[in-house]
Amino acid sequence: MQNVISDRFHELALLPESQQGLAEGALILAAEVRPEVDVASGLEVFAEIAERTRPLVDAAASPSAAVETLNHALFELERFRGNQDQYDDPRNSFLDEVLERRRGLPITLSVVYVEIARQLGLEAYGIGFPGHFLAKVVGVNDLPDREMIIDPFFGKVLSLDDCADRVRAAAGDHVDLDLDWLRPVTAVEIYVRMLNNLKMGYLRRGDGLGALGCFDRIVVLLPDAAYEFRDRGMLLERMDCVHAAIDDYTRFLELAPEDESARPIRARRDVLSQRKPALN
Repeated sequence: MQNVISDRFHELALLPESQQGLAEGALILAAEVRPEVDVASGLEVFAEIAERTRPLVDAAASPSAAVETLNHALFELERFRGNQDQYDDPRNSFLDEVLERRRGLPITLSVVYVEIARQLGLEAYGIGFPGHFLAKVVGVNDLPDREMIIDPFFGKVLSLDDCADRVRAAAGDHVDLDLDWLRPVTAVEIYVRMLNNLKMGYLRRGDGLGALGCFDRIVVLLPDAAYEFRDRGMLLERMDCVHAAIDDYTRFLELAPEDESARPIRARRDVLSQRKPALN
């Protein structure tokens, strides 16, 4: 992850939600890590896939049949699927690589699904389902629920019972499905979740600078995200960036003075303040 945040990423953060192109934003994230990524070429690939798929979807006899046709096109004809064998491969997190290799994570494959669906005139959204990102298409008027939930990682349509089973399998039989977990998420929420995936990967590999770059971009997207400032401060403290750590701890305490971690963070900040070197 580059330390310098590009102008186009800053522009992305300032765009109103209604004006954000989901795939373009995800390609810009990839370009923040690898400057050689050609965002325009990636958008052309999306347009080409949409044009190949359009005649099939347009010929569908009903809204639900249109979604099923889209699923067949993306998962069978275009061969997009989850990378189960190499889930932690960093390439699964970069949309340009997903377009080229047709393999990805639940969130990157959901971005592909939502973008193509929208280009074909369907109303599609990402869903921040716990532990496994999903997509859904709404306005499916021939079905009672008027929507279809899709798991692009496994290439399946899910019922509410399927979603409930997944929750119980992950958290225990005592946990019920919360329908709020199936609400559409915003583009910014998707970008932040993608950055968090990258951040955790960098931290697992011991790459503090890479993780720091993710933190830096998250707070550009979410300037009031208190816990990101707290956690970035702890990373900076470990990297012996004392002044920057103090600044982040101070910002966290301004944003969340009553948080249960505020007292120990205040103590850490005060200790750092006593030993911080002078700036020359």
